[in-house]
Amino acid sequence: MSEIHTDHSHGEHAHGEHAGLDKKKIWQVFGILLAITVIEFIIALVLIPGGHMSQHIGNFVYIALTLLKAFYIVAYFMHLKYEKVGLQLSLTVVFVFIFYFIVLMLIEGGYLHLHMPLV
Repeated sequence: MSEIHTDHSHGEHAHGEHAGLDKKKIWQVFGILLAITVIEFIIALVLIPGGHMSQHIGNFVYIALTLLKAFYIVAYFMHLKYEKVGLQLSLTVVFVFIFYFIVLMLIEGGYLHLHMPLV
């Protein structure tokens, strides 16, 4: 009988860079995202209404946890962690500027009614 040899290599990009994204890592990231979500629910439903945390501190912690969740989703499930450093930096700089401009518009938008005459 002849022996059939199959080559399962799909080029040098196939498994080398994405080797860290196995089932164990996916479940680990899922567990981290689930834990962060549970903490967010505890803050929103227990700590703030119960008076254990002020609304401003709760919002700050909630935003920080949401950004951490966004990092895990983008890094692992959208595979940005496995991209080249140049692409990572260019996307990070763009999102930092977008975030900065949103914060700037929110701050400046609050002063609009102070400087505009009522019509």
